[in-house]
Amino acid sequence: MKKLLNTLYLTQDNFYLTRERDNIVIKQEGAVVHRFPYRIIYGIVCFSYLGASPSLIELCAKNQINLSFHTPQGRFCGRFVGPANGNVLLRRQQYRLADNDLSLAYAKRFILAKISNARKYLLRFRRDHRAKINQQLFEEVNTELTFALEMVATARDKDTLLGIEGQAANHYFRAFNDLVLTDKQTFQFKGRTRRPPQDYVNALLSFGYSMLTYECQSALEAVGLDSYVGFYHTDRPGRASLALDLVEEFRSYIVDRFVFSLINKGQLSKKHFDIKENGSVILTEKGRAIFIEAWQKRKHTEVEHPFTKEKVKLMLLPYVQAQLLSKAIRGELESYPPFLI
Repeated sequence: MKKLLNTLYLTQDNFYLTRERDNIVIKQEGAVVHRFPYRIIYGIVCFSYLGASPSLIELCAKNQINLSFHTPQGRFCGRFVGPANGNVLLRRQQYRLADNDLSLAYAKRFILAKISNARKYLLRFRRDHRAKINQQLFEEVNTELTFALEMVATARDKDTLLGIEGQAANHYFRAFNDLVLTDKQTFQFKGRTRRPPQDYVNALLSFGYSMLTYECQSALEAVGLDSYVGFYHTDRPGRASLALDLVEEFRSYIVDRFVFSLINKGQLSKKHFDIKENGSVILTEKGRAIFIEAWQKRKHTEVEHPFTKEKVKLMLLPYVQAQLLSKAIRGELESYPPFLI
């Protein structure tokens, strides 16, 4: 499992990936910058417009090395997928479940975990920073999220579930300004904006969610599931719907906590962002490097998994959940146990 932690991130937009025998080589303006044996690399996340050589792509395909491409700003462009692997019977069962009423049960578990983990994150933050937050606001949000959890259990269709999830997210985001403890003037949050992000907090959230989606997609495909066929998110060309389903469980626990930790520790400041003519806010190259370095370091944090009761490194949690999901789809578990803090 340790190999799964070896993800290579190319943060500079003028890096080019190529291959020399059994090595993955990074070049900059024709000069070799780094060289890695392919055997120690599980995935490559590239933020460069220059891309990769066909020989390197072939090496990744033959050795199941995940290769995804993003703009320098973090927007996902595409992912190279080699020959399909995994159990075809598992995928056939996944497709059957996604096409019938049983998919609602899976969808409800993803959203239950999302809302529950968001609520518990806010409760923990209130406990740790009681004197620095709006207590009444946090109590109101807690009440709304508790009610939303009750509503999820009684939802009869996905449209109803979508409405519940949307309202819960709006209440959750109401508390975000209070999660900023330092440099509040710079890191003001006026609401979730995605395409494009229009403030510094949204830029960090979008970048983090993009990284998390990559991790979840890799995890699902590693156990043989089709990451493009989801239970909550509907099918759409080019959208990894099942990966987005799995992301819901981890948004607050992995990304939101991480983003506000970076802000409150002063690791990022206004100088680490660029504002474009259209009002979009993006991380600079230096900002991306700081984010990814801290992200990689946090991967090694160990937590006890609430279902397996075993110690697991933080960023291997998507792989554990992907394994549990595959067992539930096969019928080896009575139901899918989502990740609950």
